[in-house]
Amino acid sequence: MPYPDHRPLRILVIRYRFIGDTILAIPFLRNLRQAFPAAKIDVLAEPVSGDTLALCPYKDELLFYAPRLKGEKKRNSRFPTSLLGAARLLRARNYDRCYILRRSFSSAILPLLAGIPHRVGFATEGRGWLLQRSTPYADKHEVECFLDVLRADGIPVTDSSNENWTDPATDQRVAAALPAGNRPRVFVCAKSIVLSKDWAPERFAQLIAWLVNERGCEVHLCDSPAYAGYYEEIRAALPAPLARDWIDWSRELSISGSNSLFRRMDLAIGIDTGLLHIAASFHVPIVALFGPLEPWRWHPWDTQHTILRPADLGGPRPLLRLGVAEVQAAADQYLSTLNSGR
Repeated sequence: MPYPDHRPLRILVIRYRFIGDTILAIPFLRNLRQAFPAAKIDVLAEPVSGDTLALCPYKDELLFYAPRLKGEKKRNSRFPTSLLGAARLLRARNYDRCYILRRSFSSAILPLLAGIPHRVGFATEGRGWLLQRSTPYADKHEVECFLDVLRADGIPVTDSSNENWTDPATDQRVAAALPAGNRPRVFVCAKSIVLSKDWAPERFAQLIAWLVNERGCEVHLCDSPAYAGYYEEIRAALPAPLARDWIDWSRELSISGSNSLFRRMDLAIGIDTGLLHIAASFHVPIVALFGPLEPWRWHPWDTQHTILRPADLGGPRPLLRLGVAEVQAAADQYLSTLNSGR
């Protein structure tokens, strides 16, 4: 098949769950759009993680599917919460092709139930027989694994770079609210949904106090309001005068709105979460604290970054073996360059 293919195909991309993985699908979507410039390309995502693709120009429509977790009771929702409900939604749209960027068995059953004739994805969970074409889930970065799904279908991959977009109106609102001056702006991401990834509130408080007092930074955060209690623990451990230098946008900006904040950051520091992947998509330098997950698969993509990981990963909270001084030293690699430039 010669590319670009200008047929008006209807293509579905399945990538629900997890903010970081959804951001890492942007290079996939760009290459898919280059191969099919006249196609209608829709993305099936979860409501929160899908918001990260709200401004992506390579897709046409975001469809939402909020699958119930194991043991969860049936709930009222504007979106399908069951496999059959999602299949009915998709079947009505008559897709020609589906690319599945998840590895679960159910995510391969879904497009079959939706009657999509051409299905491509990972040969995992014993689901290869459900796919017309498949690829192994290889030992490489998640971005490259996603691009392997295109390669499995004979689609050329020409560009694996990272990118992201902002809303001009939100850009103006964020710019107007930022403190005046030329201080380095540092984003701090302190909380994960996975407890084994977490560091400690008091250590983040020490780090923030050092950033403000010793390196003259202003510090920003924008995380789920569900984590407000954890961030309040950090704030409570800070000397009172520093509270004004730690700016919380969590109730001001949505996931897609936070793009306007990330694009103005000079450095991001935090544990391995989706927020660091958003920062990376704007090529912000990153200091990432990694615990149990493999940095070679999940490190920030296409930006300067430093990975900090304890040698001993045993126990429920391996990051507690990582000291504040180690994080400060890694951050100084970037801050010294910033300050000399200023």
